[in-house]
Amino acid sequence: MGKPKIRFKEFTEDWEQRKAADIAEYSKGNGYSKSDLTEIGTPIILYGRLYTKYQFVINEVDTFAVPKKGAVYSEGNEVIVPASGETAGDIARASAVEKSGVLLGGDLNILRPFDFINPLFLALAISNGEPQKELAKRAQGKSVVHIHNSDIQELSISYPTRTEQDKIIAVFRNLDNLITLHQRKCNETKKLKKYMLQKMFPQNGMKVPEIRFEGFTGDWEQRKVEDIMSCITDYVAAGSFADIRENVTYLNENGYAQLVRTVDLKKKFTNDDFVFVDENAFKYLWRVNLNEACIVLPNIGANIGEVYYVEPSELPEKNNVLGPNAILLRTNEDKYFIFILLSSNVFQKQLFENVGSSGQPKFNKTELKSIAVSMPDINEQKKIGSYFKSLDHLITLHQRKCDELVKIKKYMLQNMFA
Repeated sequence: MGKPKIRFKEFTEDWEQRKAADIAEYSKGNGYSKSDLTEIGTPIILYGRLYTKYQFVINEVDTFAVPKKGAVYSEGNEVIVPASGETAGDIARASAVEKSGVLLGGDLNILRPFDFINPLFLALAISNGEPQKELAKRAQGKSVVHIHNSDIQELSISYPTRTEQDKIIAVFRNLDNLITLHQRKCNETKKLKKYMLQKMFPQNGMKVPEIRFEGFTGDWEQRKVEDIMSCITDYVAAGSFADIRENVTYLNENGYAQLVRTVDLKKKFTNDDFVFVDENAFKYLWRVNLNEACIVLPNIGANIGEVYYVEPSELPEKNNVLGPNAILLRTNEDKYFIFILLSSNVFQKQLFENVGSSGQPKFNKTELKSIAVSMPDINEQKKIGSYFKSLDHLITLHQRKCDELVKIKKYMLQNMFA
C-alpha cells in the first residue's frame, strides 16, 4: 500500500495492508428490538442507530433496555457494523463504541481490534474509501440487505503505525467536537428565537406582549397590513407568469438581471439552475426590483407563507427582480421588525385563515392587505428588530461554521482514506 494524499509531514512510511480477518476478533450481538426499549435501564445500541444517527465514535447512548439472559455487553473500544438494513449504503459503515457495559443488539457484527489498530481508526477505514465500496457490494438481499462477519473479514484494510493512527483520530475527534458545538449553539439559538417570538408579540387579543424591553409601556396599536406596507406583484396585473414569458426574453446565463425565485431564496442561492432576464425584461419588471432591503412573501406553492428578508448585498447579481409566486413588501416602518412580525405565530395564523382550502394553497395581495396586526411605535420596533437580527446573525454564523466543518471533514476523509 502507498500513502494517502493528505498526511502529517512527520510520517513518511508506507501504510501496511492486511485482510480485516487478521486485525480483529469477531462476534455477534444478541437479541433485542425496538419493542424492548424502555425509558430507563441499561444503555443499548440497536443496529438502526448506526445509520439513522451515524457517528464514527459512540460515547453517549440515549436508548435503554432491561438486560436479558445471554445479553452481549461492550467491553470498550469495540467496532460495530450493522448486520441488516434497507440499503447497502446504509449498512456499509462502522462505529467504535468507547464505553463498556453497553448492550449490543443482535443485528450487530462486533469487531475487537488487536492492539496495533486504533478502534476509531478501523471504524473510519471501514466506512470510507475502497473498504466501504467493497462492503456495500457484499451486502446481499432484496427488501432487507445483510452483512455478515465473513463479508467484513474479506476486506483489505490499509493502516499506518499506531502513532499515526492516533494522530489522525485526534483530527477527526476535534472536527466532530466543533461540528457538535456549532450545531448545538445553532439549535439553542433557534429555540430561544422561537420562545421570544411567542413572548415579544401580543397574543390572544392582548394589547402588549408578555416580554418587553425596559422603557416601553404604551399599548400596541392595531393596524392593517395595507396601512404599513406596500404590496407589489406585477404578475397578478399581468395575468400570469406565462403571459410575461411571451413578452420578454429569458436567458440561461449571463443575462442582464437575475430573476430571483422563491426556490433561490429558500436554498440561499446554492442551487445551480438560475434564471436571467434581458434588459427589456428588467425594465418591464422594474417595480419588483430587489435593489433595496425588502421582504418577500411566497403566496402560492410549497413554501407559501414563508418570509424572506432580502438584502441587496446578499444577492449574487448586481441587478435582480423578483420571480413569480411571491409578493414583494416595502415599508417605512422598521423592516426587520416587520419581517419578524410576519414570521410570528400570531400573524401566520391569521394569514392561513385566508389561504384557500381547495386546490393549490394560495392567497392574493388583497387578502394580505386586510390582515390586522399589532404595532408598537417606531423606537420599540427598532429595538425588537435589532434583537431578532442579532439572533438570526448568530444562527447563520453557527450554521455556516457547521457546514464549513462538515465540508472539511468530508474532504479529509476522502484524502486520508483511499
